[in-house]
Amino acid sequence: MSGPYRLGVDVGGTHTDLVLLNVADGSIEIEKVSSTPANPAIGVLEGVKRFIAQGKQPGAIDFFAHGTTITTNALLEGRGANVGMMITRGYRAIQEIQQQARDGNPFDYFFQRPPHLAPQSLTFEAAGRFDYEGNELEPLDESAVRAGARSLKDKGVDSIAVVYLFSYMNPAHERRTRDIILEEWPDAHVSLSSDVLPRIREWPRMSTTLLNAYLEPVLVHYIGDLSDGLDEGGVETQQRFLMQSNGGVMPFKAAVAGAKTVHTLFSGPAAGAQAAAYLAAEDAKKGLVTLDMGGTSCDIAFIEGGTPLEVTEGEVARRRLDVPALDLTTISAGGGSIAWVDGGGLLAVGPQSAGADPGPVCYGKGGENPTVTDADIACGFLNPDYFLGGAQSLDVDASLKALEDKLGEPLGMSALEAAAGIRRIVDMRMADEVRIFGAKRGVDPQEFTLLPFGGAGAVHAAPVAEELAMTRIMVPPRPGAFSALGLLCTDVVHDYIRSELRPLDQVPPDHAETIFRELEDRGRAELESEGMDPGDATFARELDMRYTGQGYELRVPLDGIGGADGLDDAALAEARDRFDGIHARIHGHAAKEKPAEVVSYRVRARVAVPKYEPNAEANVAETPAPEEARKGSRDVWFTSDASTETAIWDRNTLPAGSILSGPAIVEQLDSTIVVPEGWIAHVDGYMNLILTREA
Repeated sequence: MSGPYRLGVDVGGTHTDLVLLNVADGSIEIEKVSSTPANPAIGVLEGVKRFIAQGKQPGAIDFFAHGTTITTNALLEGRGANVGMMITRGYRAIQEIQQQARDGNPFDYFFQRPPHLAPQSLTFEAAGRFDYEGNELEPLDESAVRAGARSLKDKGVDSIAVVYLFSYMNPAHERRTRDIILEEWPDAHVSLSSDVLPRIREWPRMSTTLLNAYLEPVLVHYIGDLSDGLDEGGVETQQRFLMQSNGGVMPFKAAVAGAKTVHTLFSGPAAGAQAAAYLAAEDAKKGLVTLDMGGTSCDIAFIEGGTPLEVTEGEVARRRLDVPALDLTTISAGGGSIAWVDGGGLLAVGPQSAGADPGPVCYGKGGENPTVTDADIACGFLNPDYFLGGAQSLDVDASLKALEDKLGEPLGMSALEAAAGIRRIVDMRMADEVRIFGAKRGVDPQEFTLLPFGGAGAVHAAPVAEELAMTRIMVPPRPGAFSALGLLCTDVVHDYIRSELRPLDQVPPDHAETIFRELEDRGRAELESEGMDPGDATFARELDMRYTGQGYELRVPLDGIGGADGLDDAALAEARDRFDGIHARIHGHAAKEKPAEVVSYRVRARVAVPKYEPNAEANVAETPAPEEARKGSRDVWFTSDASTETAIWDRNTLPAGSILSGPAIVEQLDSTIVVPEGWIAHVDGYMNLILTREA
């Protein structure tokens, strides 16, 4: 069949994964190319060219979805724009004071905050003031704004953040400031806090707006390069989307012009969690822990009740970011994580990574420091002649020599002992992170299924599960490209918020309904501007609520509340009951006798798009794995004491229902699955490989 096609692309630290879905017959094809950190668009376009070289017509690709780490990497590496800021007169100290709290060790006498994104020398004040209800107390000093814009331009600023007091209640001054800046400087990037994050709390709003200003030029430039490359390659579809931190996608246009750059900071990891929730729906209802181990890091998420856990406040690179995002944690535990000897003479792994260039020593691209992948291949877990399905050969001898020279000799151990130590460290680090992450959220991972993906996830999944006393692992059919597949399993999603602090018993139902409808109208207008039919959108409403006097709030969904005419007194009373219930579930108690407050109104707009639909084989009978699927055996060092002759299986020829016992290794193009002794693996009707521990 010749399409039409839908293409999902995920850029990782080492490889860029592409999944091409043939809509006509539901078949999937995968390409993996080396990532190009200097300009990730090059790797993406190279993967597209490979599909075209195979005879796929570029014009038949009618949907393109992309998960990217371009903004995350720019922030971590300090490659963002030169940022200036316009603030309300008298409030320039907010960036200095922040919230007074400090991260890290409270006894660190040398503690320093990260450098300001907009230093005081590039921060300008302007008179003009609204009160907490949005009433103008003082008109905007337009001459000061104009002078500030000219000065920032002369000082080489690329992007300006505008953060005025109470702009979430009335954005008029911020919008007029943008008009003046663009009059003086038409090419300037301008981020308004009333667009980026119209909610209470000055520092989170300022920090999030500064991040948007810092990263927007980077993303705009990248999307421009990628769009031009797609056009030149004949991929003419305008259905081009970016993954967001909240698990949905947004059109390229929204990312460029909609003050939504900060919504892409967890773009890559979110796609994998979304894929798990969608493709492993039955297990997701019972509980999943996802383990996305790629080339540079490992991302972990929990999925309960069929949906990933979500947060609205967080940090990235020690900077405050308050936007809706899937609840993920990331640690430096990837295949490219470098092993080294620390100052105390102990073996350490990460956080430095060899990345894609030069990569692990075994890649033969100039890498000199041993990595987790070098340890895996030295121990026999990876096939040097079948990496990426044989497209790339790995140099085992080079890995062993690097392990011996860099680690073995300084530590007084053999290369294999060093390799086993590397694996033990990284496995325990991932298990500890899962344990801590779960404890903070009241989740017991023993009751969940572990779902590993990424190129290295299934290589390390079993020891992680054993450490956590987990007894079930689900490896999807294409674990190495699972995040890319997740881009074909989600909808277009936009989030909107407006803060208005008021006691619940003083909120007229028609007033609350008006705010919700204004947010929904904004969503419809944006969807229409992005080329989508607003009539296809569904809207979910939430209230942020708290007890009077509390310093934090909880999200209260309003699904099923209110009739055709909107909210009424009974609806708000039910919202209060839901809030009490949520507070009791999360904190163990509810103060039903205390008054409650509404802090913010939230709306999520969702437009469904066609998704990948896996097909299951019916009436699958469990039988021993066929001998023709066995590729032979090789010695594998599960420990450094002795090797174990281990059966090697070809996953592509394992039919549904196949059962095999460990020790075994299952190989495929995009990943390797390790089945230790004491584990049994079977192929289910969806071609997932299910690992269970023997009693």
